Amino acid sequence: MRKLIKRVMNSTREYTVVDFGILKVSLMCFGILLGAYFSDFFLTKIVIVWILYILTFALIIYKTFIKY
Repeated sequence: MRKLIKRVMNSTREYTVVDFGILKVSLMCFGILLGAYFSDFFLTKIVIVWILYILTFALIIYKTFIKY
């Protein structure tokens, strides 16, 4: 577990401002997805939010574990 945490911390030191922006978008989409099941407003747009979340999350995972 310590190796994993150390690896993640080392890779986040290499993040740019854009990478942190993508991370924030990913976390925002995740929050919308959690809240969407309690609100009718986002239920009509849930597919778009899921696609956006999956794309941004995959990019963050790639940059954290593969690129850096």
